[in-house]
Amino acid sequence: MKRRSFKQVDVFTATAYRGNPLAVVLDGEGLSTEEMQHFTNWTNLSEATFLLPPTQPEADYRVRIFCPGRELPFAGHPTLGSCHAWLEAGGRARGEQVVQECGVGLVRLRRDADRLAFAAPPLRKSGPLPEEDVGLIARGLGLARSDIVAHAWCDNGPNWRGVMLASAEQVLALKPDANVLAGLDIGVVGPRGKVGVIGSRAADDECAFEVRAFFPGNNGMAEDPVTGSLNAALAQWLIGAGLAPSRYIAGQGTALSRAGRVHVQQDGDDIWIGGASVTCVDGTVLL
Repeated sequence: MKRRSFKQVDVFTATAYRGNPLAVVLDGEGLSTEEMQHFTNWTNLSEATFLLPPTQPEADYRVRIFCPGRELPFAGHPTLGSCHAWLEAGGRARGEQVVQECGVGLVRLRRDADRLAFAAPPLRKSGPLPEEDVGLIARGLGLARSDIVAHAWCDNGPNWRGVMLASAEQVLALKPDANVLAGLDIGVVGPRGKVGVIGSRAADDECAFEVRAFFPGNNGMAEDPVTGSLNAALAQWLIGAGLAPSRYIAGQGTALSRAGRVHVQQDGDDIWIGGASVTCVDGTVLL
């Protein structure tokens, strides 16, 4: 074991302890996959990342992303949080944008004022969900099938299934049944206020959508506080289908007493997913 630089970062929030926490080991060299997985499980957080030298010449750094029980090819809040930690520790990009190497390949990041944003990776699977899946999801969420007004595959590494409800109130009232939804990664989105009303409105009206994310956890069904990969996939689906404007803010974590804010912007062929990050713990860890 040796002391390694470590940060715990709260992502998709400008206020500490209101977003989604991430453990970042800034020097992952020499650690085995088993050691990375064991440390991730020990943190009891939704994800931990380990920064490594890149293997591709275009990349500024490489990251391995773990959640309890498995390694992920890509995840959004670990991408933003890892980049925040890398920059804060003195990392410098080769070009105008930061280029992260991870399981899905190269992911570009840019700075938007006090936020970082990543270019949404392409969907691995898209299009409507099978009707049997939609019926199962409705039953598992305690809904009538007619409550789901739209649905789609939202697979960009994590195998998300996305469903849209008519209102944010419906989304916040959900009480998922873990037995029915066992094994499924599900993202639920519902309009919050007027779609596209963002910016100078009151705090309750700044978000166009309310999002919740449910997935199998160590002890049954878990809910993620704020989910970059899901919001990236939802944005590609919703904007492409004309269900969302090309620029909006999504709220997530409300049901968990968090206040996550995900900034979505289409810029040409790219959809950028951004948010603020705050370092809450800064020091070393024995690994």
